[in-house]
Amino acid sequence: MSIQNMINELTNRRHAIETGGRDAAINKLHAESKMTARERIEELLDTNSFVEVGAFVKHRSTDFNLSVKDTPADGVITGYGTIEGRLIYVFSQDVTVLGGALGEMHAKKICTVYDMAMKMGAPIIALLDSKGLRLQESTDALHGFGEIFLKQTLASGVIPQITAILGTCGGGATIMPSLSDFTFMTKEATSLFVNSPNALDSKTETLESIASAKFHAEETGIVDFICEDEKSLLESVRDLTNMLPSNNFDEAPIFDTNDDLNRVSNDLNEMASADVTAGYDMKAVIGHVADNHVFVETKADFAPSMVTGFVNLNGQSVGVVANQSVENEKLTSSACEKAAKFIRFCDAFNIPIVSFTDIDGFNASVSEEKVGLSKMAAKLVSAFADATVPKINVVVGRGFGTAYVAMNSKHIGADIVYAWPNSQISMMNADSAVRIMYADEVKDEKVTAEDIASKTVEYTDMQASPYAAASRGYVDDIIEPAATRKRVIAALEMLYSKRETRPDKKHGTL
Repeated sequence: MSIQNMINELTNRRHAIETGGRDAAINKLHAESKMTARERIEELLDTNSFVEVGAFVKHRSTDFNLSVKDTPADGVITGYGTIEGRLIYVFSQDVTVLGGALGEMHAKKICTVYDMAMKMGAPIIALLDSKGLRLQESTDALHGFGEIFLKQTLASGVIPQITAILGTCGGGATIMPSLSDFTFMTKEATSLFVNSPNALDSKTETLESIASAKFHAEETGIVDFICEDEKSLLESVRDLTNMLPSNNFDEAPIFDTNDDLNRVSNDLNEMASADVTAGYDMKAVIGHVADNHVFVETKADFAPSMVTGFVNLNGQSVGVVANQSVENEKLTSSACEKAAKFIRFCDAFNIPIVSFTDIDGFNASVSEEKVGLSKMAAKLVSAFADATVPKINVVVGRGFGTAYVAMNSKHIGADIVYAWPNSQISMMNADSAVRIMYADEVKDEKVTAEDIASKTVEYTDMQASPYAAASRGYVDDIIEPAATRKRVIAALEMLYSKRETRPDKKHGTL
Protein backbone atom coordinates (compact mmCIF):
# COMPACT_ATOMS: atom_id res chain seq x y z
CA MET A 1 0.00 0.00 0.00
CA SER A 2 1.38 3.39 -0.99
CA ILE A 3 1.78 6.18 1.52
CA GLN A 4 -1.01 8.09 -0.23
CA ASN A 5 -3.35 5.15 0.25
CA MET A 6 -2.34 5.01 3.91
CA ILE A 7 -3.05 8.71 4.29
CA ASN A 8 -6.42 8.22 2.61
CA GLU A 9 -7.20 5.39 5.02
CA LEU A 10 -6.18 7.57 7.96
CA THR A 11 -8.42 10.37 6.71
CA ASN A 12 -11.35 7.98 6.27
CA ARG A 13 -10.85 6.44 9.71
CA ARG A 14 -10.65 9.85 11.36
CA HIS A 15 -13.76 11.02 9.52
CA ALA A 16 -15.62 7.89 10.64
CA ILE A 17 -14.63 8.58 14.26
CA GLU A 18 -15.72 12.21 14.05
CA THR A 19 -19.08 11.39 12.47
CA GLY A 20 -19.52 7.68 13.16
CA GLY A 21 -22.58 7.36 10.99
CA ARG A 22 -24.54 9.11 13.74
CA ASP A 23 -26.15 11.81 11.62
CA ALA A 24 -29.61 11.13 13.06
CA ALA A 25 -28.38 11.49 16.64
CA ILE A 26 -26.46 14.65 15.81
CA ASN A 27 -29.47 16.15 14.02
CA LYS A 28 -31.57 15.41 17.12
CA LEU A 29 -29.12 17.32 19.30
CA HIS A 30 -29.17 20.29 16.94
CA ALA A 31 -32.98 20.22 16.90
CA GLU A 32 -32.87 20.57 20.69
CA SER A 33 -30.51 23.57 20.34
CA LYS A 34 -27.67 21.52 21.77
CA MET A 35 -24.13 21.05 20.48
CA THR A 36 -22.23 17.87 19.84
CA ALA A 37 -19.30 16.91 22.05
CA ARG A 38 -16.82 18.19 19.47
CA GLU A 39 -18.72 21.40 18.81
CA ARG A 40 -18.66 22.16 22.53
CA ILE A 41 -14.87 21.86 22.60
CA GLU A 42 -14.54 24.06 19.52
CA GLU A 43 -16.76 26.70 21.15
CA LEU A 44 -14.84 26.53 24.42
CA LEU A 45 -11.25 26.70 23.18
CA ASP A 46 -9.45 29.23 21.02
CA THR A 47 -10.11 28.77 17.30
CA ASN A 48 -8.22 25.81 15.78
CA SER A 49 -6.27 25.20 18.99
CA PHE A 50 -7.73 21.81 19.94
CA VAL A 51 -5.46 18.77 19.61
CA GLU A 52 -7.22 15.47 20.17
CA VAL A 53 -5.57 12.72 22.21
CA GLY A 54 -6.74 9.12 22.00
CA ALA A 55 -9.06 9.45 19.03
CA PHE A 56 -8.59 5.83 18.01
CA VAL A 57 -9.20 4.33 21.45
CA LYS A 58 -12.21 2.00 21.58
CA HIS A 59 -13.73 -0.47 24.03
CA ARG A 60 -12.29 -3.95 24.59
CA SER A 61 -15.37 -5.66 26.00
CA THR A 62 -17.23 -8.28 23.97
CA ASP A 63 -19.96 -9.05 26.50
CA PHE A 64 -23.65 -8.74 25.57
CA ASN A 65 -22.92 -8.14 21.88
CA LEU A 66 -20.89 -5.02 22.65
CA SER A 67 -18.29 -6.23 20.15
CA VAL A 68 -20.67 -5.54 17.26
CA LYS A 69 -21.34 -1.98 18.39
CA ASP A 70 -19.16 0.80 17.07
CA THR A 71 -18.09 3.29 19.71
CA PRO A 72 -16.17 6.14 18.01
CA ALA A 73 -13.56 7.58 20.43
CA ASP A 74 -15.31 5.35 22.98
CA GLY A 75 -17.83 8.07 23.74
CA VAL A 76 -15.51 10.78 25.04
CA ILE A 77 -13.41 13.36 23.20
CA THR A 78 -10.15 14.13 25.02
CA GLY A 79 -7.27 16.47 24.34
CA TYR A 80 -5.84 19.93 24.89
CA GLY A 81 -5.96 23.43 23.46
CA THR A 82 -5.82 27.02 24.65
CA ILE A 83 -8.06 29.68 26.16
CA GLU A 84 -6.68 33.16 25.51
CA GLY A 85 -3.40 31.46 24.68
CA ARG A 86 -3.15 29.47 27.95
CA LEU A 87 -2.84 25.68 27.90
CA ILE A 88 -6.08 23.89 28.87
CA TYR A 89 -6.98 20.19 28.97
CA VAL A 90 -10.52 19.10 28.23
CA PHE A 91 -12.74 16.06 27.90
CA SER A 92 -16.23 16.06 26.45
CA GLN A 93 -18.62 13.12 26.71
CA ASP A 94 -20.41 12.18 23.50
CA VAL A 95 -24.05 11.35 24.19
CA THR A 96 -24.47 10.03 20.63
CA VAL A 97 -22.19 7.06 21.45
CA LEU A 98 -23.99 4.62 23.75
CA GLY A 99 -25.57 7.59 25.45
CA GLY A 100 -22.15 8.80 26.55
CA ALA A 101 -22.04 5.92 29.04
CA LEU A 102 -18.74 5.43 30.86
CA GLY A 103 -16.77 2.25 30.32
CA GLU A 104 -13.22 1.02 30.91
CA MET A 105 -11.46 2.75 28.00
CA HIS A 106 -13.70 5.82 28.22
CA ALA A 107 -12.39 6.27 31.79
CA LYS A 108 -8.79 5.57 30.80
CA LYS A 109 -8.93 8.38 28.25
CA ILE A 110 -10.11 10.80 30.93
CA CYS A 111 -7.38 9.63 33.31
CA THR A 112 -4.79 10.13 30.56
CA VAL A 113 -5.64 13.81 30.13
CA TYR A 114 -5.68 14.22 33.92
CA ASP A 115 -2.13 12.83 34.04
CA MET A 116 -1.08 15.21 31.27
CA ALA A 117 -2.72 18.19 32.98
CA MET A 118 -0.97 17.40 36.27
CA LYS A 119 2.42 17.05 34.58
CA MET A 120 2.01 20.33 32.70
CA GLY A 121 0.31 22.24 35.52
CA ALA A 122 -2.69 23.23 33.44
CA PRO A 123 -6.42 23.50 34.27
CA ILE A 124 -8.78 20.73 33.19
CA ILE A 125 -12.37 21.25 32.03
CA ALA A 126 -14.96 18.45 31.99
CA LEU A 127 -18.00 18.66 29.71
CA LEU A 128 -20.38 16.03 31.07
CA ASP A 129 -23.29 14.54 29.14
CA SER A 130 -23.80 10.86 29.91
CA LYS A 131 -26.52 8.34 30.68
CA GLY A 132 -24.28 6.85 33.37
CA LEU A 133 -22.26 3.67 33.71
CA ARG A 134 -21.92 1.23 30.78
CA LEU A 135 -23.75 -1.83 32.08
CA GLN A 136 -22.06 -4.20 29.62
CA GLU A 137 -18.73 -3.46 31.31
CA SER A 138 -19.99 -3.41 34.92
CA THR A 139 -16.97 -3.89 37.24
CA ASP A 140 -14.55 -2.53 34.63
CA ALA A 141 -16.70 0.60 34.44
CA LEU A 142 -16.79 0.85 38.24
CA HIS A 143 -13.00 0.57 38.23
CA GLY A 144 -12.98 3.43 35.72
CA PHE A 145 -15.07 5.62 38.01
CA GLY A 146 -12.69 4.91 40.88
CA GLU A 147 -9.65 5.80 38.79
CA ILE A 148 -11.22 9.12 37.80
CA PHE A 149 -12.14 9.93 41.41
CA LEU A 150 -8.55 9.20 42.44
CA LYS A 151 -7.15 11.50 39.74
CA GLN A 152 -9.55 14.27 40.74
CA THR A 153 -8.59 13.94 44.39
CA LEU A 154 -4.88 14.09 43.60
CA ALA A 155 -5.44 17.10 41.34
CA SER A 156 -7.45 19.00 43.96
CA GLY A 157 -5.52 22.10 45.02
CA VAL A 158 -2.89 21.45 42.33
CA ILE A 159 -4.73 22.46 39.14
CA PRO A 160 -8.13 24.14 38.76
CA GLN A 161 -10.90 21.68 37.86
CA ILE A 162 -14.05 23.02 36.20
CA THR A 163 -17.08 20.90 35.33
CA ALA A 164 -19.94 21.77 32.99
CA ILE A 165 -23.09 19.64 32.99
CA LEU A 166 -24.66 19.82 29.55
CA GLY A 167 -27.09 16.92 29.70
CA THR A 168 -27.65 14.10 32.14
CA CYS A 169 -25.28 13.44 35.04
CA GLY A 170 -26.55 10.58 37.18
CA GLY A 171 -25.42 7.93 39.62
CA GLY A 172 -21.72 7.71 40.34
CA ALA A 173 -20.93 10.40 37.79
CA THR A 174 -22.42 12.99 40.15
CA ILE A 175 -19.34 12.67 42.34
CA MET A 176 -17.24 14.21 39.56
CA PRO A 177 -18.67 17.75 39.75
CA SER A 178 -18.48 17.71 43.55
CA LEU A 179 -14.80 16.74 43.36
CA SER A 180 -14.12 19.66 41.05
CA ASP A 181 -13.73 23.32 42.02
CA PHE A 182 -16.55 24.96 40.06
CA THR A 183 -19.64 23.54 38.38
CA PHE A 184 -21.75 25.03 35.60
CA MET A 185 -25.19 23.90 34.38
CA THR A 186 -27.54 25.17 31.74
CA LYS A 187 -30.97 26.23 32.92
CA GLU A 188 -32.88 23.75 30.76
CA ALA A 189 -32.41 20.15 29.55
CA THR A 190 -29.87 19.18 32.21
CA SER A 191 -30.12 17.04 35.33
CA LEU A 192 -27.87 16.01 38.21
CA PHE A 193 -28.98 13.19 40.51
CA VAL A 194 -27.55 10.24 42.44
CA ASN A 195 -30.86 8.35 42.39
CA SER A 196 -33.58 8.92 39.82
CA PRO A 197 -36.92 10.19 41.17
CA ASN A 198 -38.63 6.78 40.77
CA ALA A 199 -36.03 5.21 43.07
CA LEU A 200 -36.60 7.63 45.95
CA ASP A 201 -38.69 6.91 49.02
CA SER A 202 -40.97 9.79 48.02
CA LYS A 203 -42.75 9.03 44.76
CA THR A 204 -43.85 12.62 44.22
CA GLU A 205 -40.46 14.00 43.21
CA THR A 206 -39.47 14.82 39.63
CA LEU A 207 -36.21 15.65 37.87
CA GLU A 208 -37.22 19.30 38.06
CA SER A 209 -37.66 19.17 41.84
CA ILE A 210 -34.52 17.21 42.81
CA ALA A 211 -32.14 17.27 39.85
CA SER A 212 -32.44 20.62 38.06
CA ALA A 213 -29.88 23.38 37.89
CA LYS A 214 -32.14 25.59 40.00
CA PHE A 215 -32.41 22.94 42.73
CA HIS A 216 -28.66 22.39 42.97
CA ALA A 217 -27.88 26.11 42.79
CA GLU A 218 -30.31 27.01 45.59
CA GLU A 219 -30.53 23.93 47.80
CA THR A 220 -27.36 21.81 47.61
CA GLY A 221 -24.85 24.43 46.49
CA ILE A 222 -23.25 21.99 44.04
CA VAL A 223 -23.81 24.32 41.09
CA ASP A 224 -21.89 27.60 41.03
CA PHE A 225 -23.24 29.06 37.78
CA ILE A 226 -26.53 28.65 35.90
CA CYS A 227 -26.45 29.73 32.26
CA GLU A 228 -29.20 30.28 29.73
CA ASP A 229 -27.77 28.02 27.03
CA GLU A 230 -24.67 26.07 26.05
CA LYS A 231 -23.04 28.93 24.19
CA SER A 232 -23.30 31.33 27.13
CA LEU A 233 -22.15 28.58 29.50
CA LEU A 234 -19.00 27.89 27.53
CA GLU A 235 -18.28 31.61 27.31
CA SER A 236 -18.68 31.87 31.09
CA VAL A 237 -16.27 28.96 31.57
CA ARG A 238 -13.73 30.83 29.46
CA ASP A 239 -14.22 33.99 31.55
CA LEU A 240 -13.76 32.13 34.85
CA THR A 241 -10.71 30.24 33.60
CA ASN A 242 -9.07 33.54 32.68
CA MET A 243 -9.32 34.70 36.30
CA LEU A 244 -7.60 31.61 37.72
CA PRO A 245 -3.92 30.65 37.81
CA SER A 246 -2.93 27.54 35.89
CA ASN A 247 -1.69 25.68 38.96
CA ASN A 248 -0.78 26.01 42.63
CA PHE A 249 2.72 27.32 41.88
CA ASP A 250 1.52 30.23 39.73
CA GLU A 251 0.59 33.57 41.22
CA ALA A 252 -2.90 35.01 40.75
CA PRO A 253 -3.24 36.36 37.20
CA ILE A 254 -2.57 40.05 36.58
CA PHE A 255 -4.19 41.87 33.66
CA ASP A 256 -3.89 45.31 32.13
CA THR A 257 -6.61 47.62 33.38
CA ASN A 258 -7.80 51.07 32.38
CA ASP A 259 -9.51 51.70 35.72
CA ASP A 260 -7.87 54.27 38.00
CA LEU A 261 -6.39 52.53 41.04
CA ASN A 262 -7.03 55.73 43.02
CA ARG A 263 -10.67 55.97 41.97
CA VAL A 264 -12.97 57.02 44.81
CA SER A 265 -16.67 56.27 45.05
CA ASN A 266 -18.91 58.83 46.70
CA ASP A 267 -21.71 56.27 46.43
CA LEU A 268 -19.97 54.35 49.22
CA ASN A 269 -20.07 57.46 51.40
CA GLU A 270 -23.80 57.71 50.75
CA MET A 271 -24.28 54.05 51.66
CA ALA A 272 -22.36 54.54 54.90
CA SER A 273 -24.54 57.50 55.86
CA ALA A 274 -27.59 55.25 56.11
CA ASP A 275 -28.66 53.40 59.26
CA VAL A 276 -25.95 50.80 59.86
CA THR A 277 -28.47 48.35 61.30
CA ALA A 278 -30.29 48.18 57.93
CA GLY A 279 -27.35 46.44 56.26
CA TYR A 280 -25.92 47.01 52.80
CA ASP A 281 -26.32 45.49 49.38
CA MET A 282 -22.83 44.04 49.53
CA LYS A 283 -22.77 43.20 45.83
CA ALA A 284 -23.10 46.93 45.14
CA VAL A 285 -20.27 47.66 47.59
CA ILE A 286 -18.04 45.11 45.85
CA GLY A 287 -18.95 46.53 42.45
CA HIS A 288 -17.85 50.04 43.48
CA VAL A 289 -14.47 48.69 44.61
CA ALA A 290 -13.73 46.30 41.70
CA ASP A 291 -11.94 47.18 38.47
CA ASN A 292 -14.53 48.45 35.98
CA HIS A 293 -17.22 47.42 38.51
CA VAL A 294 -17.01 43.78 37.37
CA PHE A 295 -17.76 41.08 39.94
CA VAL A 296 -17.91 37.38 38.98
CA GLU A 297 -20.07 35.86 41.70
CA THR A 298 -19.95 32.15 42.56
CA LYS A 299 -22.89 30.20 44.03
CA ALA A 300 -25.05 33.30 43.70
CA ASP A 301 -28.26 31.43 44.56
CA PHE A 302 -26.91 29.40 47.49
CA ALA A 303 -26.70 30.66 51.09
CA PRO A 304 -27.62 34.29 50.26
CA SER A 305 -26.25 35.64 53.56
CA MET A 306 -22.74 35.07 52.19
CA VAL A 307 -21.38 36.48 48.93
CA THR A 308 -18.34 34.92 47.24
CA GLY A 309 -16.65 35.54 43.92
CA PHE A 310 -13.79 37.10 41.99
CA VAL A 311 -12.85 40.65 41.08
CA ASN A 312 -9.80 42.32 39.61
CA LEU A 313 -8.14 45.02 41.71
CA ASN A 314 -5.60 47.05 39.75
CA GLY A 315 -5.56 44.10 37.33
CA GLN A 316 -4.92 41.38 39.92
CA SER A 317 -7.38 38.51 40.47
CA VAL A 318 -8.73 38.63 44.02
CA GLY A 319 -11.22 36.45 45.86
CA VAL A 320 -14.00 38.27 47.71
CA VAL A 321 -16.00 37.05 50.72
CA ALA A 322 -18.75 39.28 52.12
CA ASN A 323 -21.77 39.21 54.40
CA GLN A 324 -25.07 40.05 52.72
CA SER A 325 -26.93 41.38 55.73
CA VAL A 326 -29.81 43.12 53.96
CA GLU A 327 -33.10 42.27 55.72
CA ASN A 328 -31.07 41.24 58.77
CA GLU A 329 -29.63 38.11 57.20
CA LYS A 330 -27.38 36.40 59.72
CA LEU A 331 -24.58 33.88 59.39
CA THR A 332 -25.95 30.41 58.59
CA SER A 333 -24.34 26.99 58.42
CA SER A 334 -24.70 26.96 54.63
CA ALA A 335 -23.09 30.38 54.42
CA CYS A 336 -20.14 29.21 56.50
CA GLU A 337 -19.71 26.10 54.33
CA LYS A 338 -19.94 28.14 51.12
CA ALA A 339 -17.31 30.64 52.26
CA ALA A 340 -14.96 28.00 53.70
CA LYS A 341 -14.74 26.09 50.43
CA PHE A 342 -14.16 29.29 48.46
CA ILE A 343 -11.45 30.49 50.86
CA ARG A 344 -9.62 27.16 50.65
CA PHE A 345 -9.70 27.33 46.86
CA CYS A 346 -8.23 30.84 46.87
CA ASP A 347 -5.54 29.84 49.35
CA ALA A 348 -4.61 26.73 47.34
CA PHE A 349 -4.10 28.81 44.20
CA ASN A 350 -2.39 31.89 45.66
CA ILE A 351 -5.36 34.21 45.15
CA PRO A 352 -5.49 37.05 47.74
CA ILE A 353 -8.67 37.33 49.80
CA VAL A 354 -10.57 40.52 50.60
CA SER A 355 -13.54 40.28 52.97
CA PHE A 356 -16.27 42.81 53.67
CA THR A 357 -17.78 42.32 57.10
CA ASP A 358 -21.27 43.35 58.18
CA ILE A 359 -22.62 40.67 60.47
CA ASP A 360 -25.11 40.82 63.33
CA GLY A 361 -24.37 37.32 64.63
CA PHE A 362 -25.34 33.74 63.89
CA ASN A 363 -28.76 32.70 62.67
CA ALA A 364 -30.84 31.65 65.68
CA SER A 365 -33.07 28.71 64.73
CA VAL A 366 -33.69 25.11 65.71
CA SER A 367 -32.88 23.95 62.18
CA GLU A 368 -29.44 25.59 62.33
CA GLU A 369 -28.67 23.94 65.65
CA LYS A 370 -29.71 20.56 64.23
CA VAL A 371 -27.38 20.80 61.25
CA GLY A 372 -24.49 21.81 63.49
CA LEU A 373 -24.02 25.56 63.02
CA SER A 374 -21.01 25.56 65.34
CA LYS A 375 -19.37 22.84 63.26
CA MET A 376 -19.79 24.83 60.05
CA ALA A 377 -18.63 28.02 61.79
CA ALA A 378 -15.51 26.13 62.82
CA LYS A 379 -14.88 25.31 59.17
CA LEU A 380 -15.10 29.01 58.32
CA VAL A 381 -12.73 29.96 61.14
CA SER A 382 -10.32 27.22 60.11
CA ALA A 383 -10.37 28.27 56.46
CA PHE A 384 -9.54 31.89 57.21
CA ALA A 385 -7.00 31.05 59.93
CA ASP A 386 -5.27 28.43 57.80
CA ALA A 387 -4.96 30.59 54.67
CA THR A 388 -1.50 32.05 54.05
CA VAL A 389 -2.37 34.27 51.07
CA PRO A 390 -2.73 38.03 51.65
CA LYS A 391 -5.90 38.58 53.71
CA ILE A 392 -7.59 41.98 54.03
CA ASN A 393 -10.79 42.66 55.95
CA VAL A 394 -12.95 45.77 55.68
CA VAL A 395 -15.55 46.17 58.43
CA VAL A 396 -18.23 48.19 56.68
CA GLY A 397 -21.10 47.79 59.15
CA ARG A 398 -21.66 45.62 62.17
CA GLY A 399 -19.13 43.20 63.57
CA PHE A 400 -20.89 41.48 66.44
CA GLY A 401 -19.86 38.46 68.49
CA THR A 402 -17.97 35.39 67.39
CA ALA A 403 -19.57 35.68 63.97
CA TYR A 404 -17.38 38.77 63.53
CA VAL A 405 -14.34 36.89 64.79
CA ALA A 406 -15.01 34.17 62.18
CA MET A 407 -15.16 36.74 59.35
CA ASN A 408 -11.44 37.21 58.73
CA SER A 409 -10.83 39.30 61.83
CA LYS A 410 -7.39 40.31 63.05
CA HIS A 411 -7.87 37.77 65.85
CA ILE A 412 -7.66 34.80 63.43
CA GLY A 413 -4.92 36.13 61.20
CA ALA A 414 -6.07 38.91 58.87
CA ASP A 415 -3.04 40.88 57.67
CA ILE A 416 -4.81 44.22 57.40
CA VAL A 417 -8.16 45.24 58.91
CA TYR A 418 -9.86 48.48 57.89
CA ALA A 419 -13.11 49.85 59.28
CA TRP A 420 -15.54 52.47 58.06
CA PRO A 421 -16.13 55.24 60.65
CA ASN A 422 -19.79 54.27 61.05
CA SER A 423 -19.03 50.62 61.78
CA GLN A 424 -19.65 48.91 65.10
CA ILE A 425 -17.43 46.20 66.56
CA SER A 426 -18.60 44.57 69.76
CA MET A 427 -19.95 41.46 71.41
CA MET A 428 -23.45 42.63 70.49
CA ASN A 429 -25.33 45.82 69.69
CA ALA A 430 -24.96 48.50 72.35
CA ASP A 431 -28.63 48.67 73.39
CA SER A 432 -28.83 44.92 74.07
CA ALA A 433 -25.51 44.98 75.94
CA VAL A 434 -26.67 47.79 78.23
CA ARG A 435 -29.98 46.09 78.97
CA ILE A 436 -28.14 42.90 79.94
CA MET A 437 -25.61 44.71 82.13
CA TYR A 438 -28.35 46.66 83.90
CA ALA A 439 -30.93 43.84 83.85
CA ASP A 440 -31.63 44.06 87.59
CA GLU A 441 -32.05 47.83 87.51
CA VAL A 442 -34.34 47.58 84.48
CA LYS A 443 -36.40 44.89 86.22
CA ASP A 444 -36.74 46.99 89.38
CA GLU A 445 -37.44 50.10 87.30
CA LYS A 446 -34.47 51.87 88.87
CA VAL A 447 -33.35 53.26 85.50
CA THR A 448 -35.33 55.32 83.02
CA ALA A 449 -35.44 55.09 79.25
CA GLU A 450 -33.24 58.18 79.18
CA ASP A 451 -30.70 56.41 81.40
CA ILE A 452 -30.65 53.42 79.04
CA ALA A 453 -30.19 55.71 76.04
CA SER A 454 -27.35 57.53 77.77
CA LYS A 455 -25.64 54.28 78.75
CA THR A 456 -26.08 53.00 75.20
CA VAL A 457 -24.23 56.01 73.80
CA GLU A 458 -21.55 55.55 76.43
CA TYR A 459 -21.18 51.84 75.64
CA THR A 460 -20.96 52.60 71.91
CA ASP A 461 -18.15 55.07 72.47
CA MET A 462 -16.23 52.91 74.94
CA GLN A 463 -16.72 49.42 73.52
CA ALA A 464 -18.52 49.34 70.14
CA SER A 465 -16.96 52.10 68.05
CA PRO A 466 -14.26 51.31 65.48
CA TYR A 467 -11.99 53.73 67.34
CA ALA A 468 -12.21 51.56 70.44
CA ALA A 469 -11.17 48.52 68.40
CA ALA A 470 -8.42 50.51 66.69
CA SER A 471 -7.06 51.71 70.04
CA ARG A 472 -6.51 48.08 70.98
CA GLY A 473 -4.83 47.20 67.68
CA TYR A 474 -7.72 45.12 66.37
CA VAL A 475 -8.27 47.55 63.48
CA ASP A 476 -5.32 48.92 61.53
CA ASP A 477 -7.01 52.06 60.24
CA ILE A 478 -10.35 53.83 60.03
CA ILE A 479 -10.90 54.76 56.39
CA GLU A 480 -13.28 56.93 54.40
CA PRO A 481 -15.76 54.62 52.63
CA ALA A 482 -15.18 56.35 49.29
CA ALA A 483 -11.47 55.53 49.51
CA THR A 484 -11.97 51.79 50.08
CA ARG A 485 -10.78 50.80 46.61
CA LYS A 486 -7.45 52.64 46.72
CA ARG A 487 -6.73 51.61 50.31
CA VAL A 488 -7.37 47.92 49.58
CA ILE A 489 -5.24 48.06 46.41
CA ALA A 490 -2.40 49.72 48.33
CA ALA A 491 -2.57 47.01 50.98
CA LEU A 492 -2.53 44.27 48.34
CA GLU A 493 0.57 45.78 46.76
CA MET A 494 2.27 45.90 50.15
CA LEU A 495 1.33 42.25 50.80
CA TYR A 496 2.37 40.99 47.37
CA SER A 497 5.57 39.34 48.64
CA LYS A 498 3.95 37.91 51.79
CA ARG A 499 5.44 34.65 53.01
CA GLU A 500 3.95 32.84 55.98
CA THR A 501 4.68 29.35 57.22
CA ARG A 502 2.43 27.00 59.15
CA PRO A 503 3.29 24.09 61.48
CA ASP A 504 4.49 21.06 59.55
CA LYS A 505 1.63 18.58 59.25
CA LYS A 506 0.03 16.23 56.77
CA HIS A 507 -3.26 18.13 56.70
CA GLY A 508 -5.89 19.55 59.03
CA THR A 509 -8.84 17.47 60.18
CA LEU A 510 -11.72 19.89 59.62
